[in-house]
Amino acid sequence: MKRSASTSPRNVFFFILLMLGIVTLNGCVYLVIGSVGALGGYAISSDTVQGTVEKDYHEVWDAAESVVNIMGRITRQNENSGRLEAIVNNARVTIGVAQFTPKLVRLTVRARKSFFPSISTAQDVYIKIISYLGK
Repeated sequence: MKRSASTSPRNVFFFILLMLGIVTLNGCVYLVIGSVGALGGYAISSDTVQGTVEKDYHEVWDAAESVVNIMGRITRQNENSGRLEAIVNNARVTIGVAQFTPKLVRLTVRARKSFFPSISTAQDVYIKIISYLGK
């Protein structure tokens, strides 16, 4: 009995290898920011890191403002809306602070260089803000 070309062991091997490659490449963002996971953050896109912090809204805002002033230059800020924009490492960084409860705040950091995502800058800013808060 003759085997069909689509079920040969070689084709099955390449199919499995292809599937493993796809799974591995899809998870590369999460591998890159593995250290953020220890601080309660996770990637929600190729340019954004987000996490929740058990601190007061104003503490998180002040920490974000201080860290960004050290790392770069603030271009726009509005504490009432919880949005801070800055330039850090030649990347446009947008920080969002949103209050869920009196002691639970969501911190979002997005970074883009030119038109491309800069997850490493977003991760760096996020980690420094969380570290500044002493979490």
